Amino acid sequence: MAKTAYLLSAASLAALLFFSSCGGNNQQAAGTQAGAVKDYPVITIQQRSATLNNEYPATIEGQQNIEIRPKIDGYIERIYVDEGATVKTGQLLFQISAPQYEQQVRTAEATIKIARADVNSAQMQVNKVRPLVEKNIISKYELESAQFTLEAKQAALAQAQATFANARTNLGYTQVTSPVNGVVGTIPYKIGSLVSSTTAQPLTTVSNIGKIYAYFSINEKQALAFSRNTKGTTTEERLASIPPVSLILADRTEFPQKGRVETASGMINTQTGSIRVRATFPNPGNIVRSGSSGAVRIPVQVDSAMLIPQKATYEIQGKLFVYLVENTGTVRSTEIQVMGNNNGQYYVVQRGLQPGNKIVVEGVATLREGAAIKPREVSADSLYRQVLQ
Repeated sequence: MAKTAYLLSAASLAALLFFSSCGGNNQQAAGTQAGAVKDYPVITIQQRSATLNNEYPATIEGQQNIEIRPKIDGYIERIYVDEGATVKTGQLLFQISAPQYEQQVRTAEATIKIARADVNSAQMQVNKVRPLVEKNIISKYELESAQFTLEAKQAALAQAQATFANARTNLGYTQVTSPVNGVVGTIPYKIGSLVSSTTAQPLTTVSNIGKIYAYFSINEKQALAFSRNTKGTTTEERLASIPPVSLILADRTEFPQKGRVETASGMINTQTGSIRVRATFPNPGNIVRSGSSGAVRIPVQVDSAMLIPQKATYEIQGKLFVYLVENTGTVRSTEIQVMGNNNGQYYVVQRGLQPGNKIVVEGVATLREGAAIKPREVSADSLYRQVLQ
């Protein structure tokens, strides 16, 4: 009996030692896993020349957007073009029925004939009186009276001719023509509609889009940076030094024609704090229409730039930070200052980093100050392929 109790005690002690050993191994494995150093991709900061593409949302307008309005009252009799049609200068667009102007022309013609007959009659009277005065048969008063009558009739004739010209002009307004080459917009009025010079909507709009204007805005900080970093003493000289720009269309394709930044408003809009800028692009084939939207892409040349991906940064209270890799393999949070203009992918660092520094480029959201990492060097060239020269 004692021997049996001894064997049971020995077995229990062995089991206890076994489970204790397993538990210790599990705790050691968990501790080893918790203390594992995770690897992070890092890059070495280098100075290099690069071209950044800054994009600005833009609205597009034609070179000319002319509202076609009637100058007379009448009914639309005929419409010679359709919406979206390409027209040339002088091409007939609308015919307005206004018979009163035809009547005014006929009346003016008749008035001219009467006035011309009166002038001829007065001239005959002057010719009749002049020899009688020369022979002292009648007094000079009769001749002067006849001459005054002639002058009055001549003035009446001139007035009738002016009335006729005005009537012809009004009659010409019944035919509405295009003042420029362009594309016809919407036509809100149909045949039979009554229109006048006071009608709220125009008959249509003709847009001259041989050239297109892309209007965009830059803020005050960008304007100051442009003034400091661009060659030239005047705004015109600075604008002329800007390289050709690109137009990014609504479907994110690049318009094949390059443009130039030509003008910038002389005042800052106090409501928006921005300056309006215009870039001009040739538009062969009228591909881009007035009223379209897009973005103007401006290349900016930066010499000796320290570029970092924007994904390598994080922001706290409006300040930008990166994780700098120390020689000990730990990371240190470092504040940086960057250029105000960027292309949405990269920052140009002005302060906070030095060439040769190593920073973490991915996974910064999972890091904390002083954390140990396993740096995995990646090629900076592969990250900057889009902006390197």
